[in-house]
Amino acid sequence: MRSSPMWADLQEHAKGVTDRKITELFEKPARAAEFSTEFDQLLFDYSKTNIDDTARDMLLKLARERNVAARRDAMFAGDKINETETRAVLHTALRNLDGGPVMVDGEDVMPGVMDTLARMEAFAGDVRSGRFTGQGGAITDVVNIGIGGSDLGPVMACAALSPYADGPRTHFVSNVDGADIADTLRGLNPETTLVIVASKTFTTIETMTNARTAKAWMSERVSDPAAQFAALSTSDEKTAAFGIDPSRVFGFEDWVGGRYSMWGPIGLSIMIAIGADAFRAFLRGAQAMDRHFRSAEFHENMPVLLALVGIWHNQVLGHATRAVLPYDNRLIRLPAYLQQLEMESNGKSVSMHGADLPYDSGPVVWGEPGTNGQHAFYQLIHQGTRVIPCEFLVAAEGHEPDLAHHHELLVANCLAQSEALMRGRTPDEAREKVRGQFEGEELERQARHRVFPGNRPSTTLIYPKLTPEVLGQIVALYEHRVFVEGVILGINSYDQWGVELGKELATALGPIVAGEESAEGKDGSTQMLVEYVLKNRG
Repeated sequence: MRSSPMWADLQEHAKGVTDRKITELFEKPARAAEFSTEFDQLLFDYSKTNIDDTARDMLLKLARERNVAARRDAMFAGDKINETETRAVLHTALRNLDGGPVMVDGEDVMPGVMDTLARMEAFAGDVRSGRFTGQGGAITDVVNIGIGGSDLGPVMACAALSPYADGPRTHFVSNVDGADIADTLRGLNPETTLVIVASKTFTTIETMTNARTAKAWMSERVSDPAAQFAALSTSDEKTAAFGIDPSRVFGFEDWVGGRYSMWGPIGLSIMIAIGADAFRAFLRGAQAMDRHFRSAEFHENMPVLLALVGIWHNQVLGHATRAVLPYDNRLIRLPAYLQQLEMESNGKSVSMHGADLPYDSGPVVWGEPGTNGQHAFYQLIHQGTRVIPCEFLVAAEGHEPDLAHHHELLVANCLAQSEALMRGRTPDEAREKVRGQFEGEELERQARHRVFPGNRPSTTLIYPKLTPEVLGQIVALYEHRVFVEGVILGINSYDQWGVELGKELATALGPIVAGEESAEGKDGSTQMLVEYVLKNRG
């Protein structure tokens, strides 16, 4: 990308506008309208950034130069754009409810996708209606055991769509720390609990360790614990060895990556919680965003614009982090979900061709719902020495009509924060705040503590209400944003080799930590820490 003249032009343009006040851009009356875009139920406002007409034109040209459209079309066509693993990237096929064929290696994958969806709906319906029971009666609780993409998506979606949850209670276990599964299972009835094990290979060590623990827990009260297990896996052999009937095994293809997988079998816990109709609405929302991404011109294409804002802030201006701030408490797990989606996808250091990247890749993504974050870390965002671009999300309406005044206060806080970040508070305004309380040098000292530099960029994504359809649109928007940024950076957003080394070393360390093998050959630090564990284990 740095070889592109457009990249050099962007860098040069940025030098001239870095100190310009964002508020000056609003001297143009149409600023907000011209630097926002709408799609269906979403409004994306990026006017509170320092992107002007020139910068936007350059960014759009960069996206065209980097062949984003061609790469996008190749993805939807089933081409193997995940080149390091020689795989297609077709999570979009899982929500292609009424689209045409999707071809991979000359075969239409849609009949298989729709068959799996129908099987999921039948099983979820049986669980929700009581036709499928535990050995003590109707299923009251569902425990989903997975990690990474097999956990974060369903956890996030079930929390987000809790107003629509009219099925069994859902619980999630991911961490191999025994505290996670112990705390989750405590208080549940093994006789009325369904356990879903989500592991494509059925070998993920954390997931399978937790699955065996859950099976042992259930066997204390249930004669056939495997009869109350379902599997989201492609390994028929291993699920059968575990004792799970094939009718309760739901597989998915290798062209679905873990962090993009909740649209299919990994979403079974979501479907059981909210029902098949609401789950299909979730899929249709994502499908609608797919169609928008494929058809809209770049200057009004929401995923493209969201990505270009990210490129401007991270690669052009050098802001290393991105705060995701949903003013919607039910999106409490969205920042964690996007951490994986963005940082596992675009946290790379080599290009698609294997060369070292000559620029920074993806940003650090973090966040917390408002207004909680305001009383935690907003101090740093407002008055710290580093600029942290912020991405606000908020609904026009909440799900609690009797508490509408709460939501009005929530929205007011969200809009106030983005305004405050942009406007700041000048030294003169700060002096006026304390004038009469202090004089002379002390007035100046106190005023300086109350100065806000402002000129801190933010975007806002606003929507009518957090429904299944809207959530589908939001998640698909961010998925495609990651894709566009990856294409512009020239990296493969769909592999994750960075997680492998730690897994390999953990496997080797297992017997050492258990005291079965010597730590000889390990580095001094590791040896010391293992020795401490062995000495202090009860």
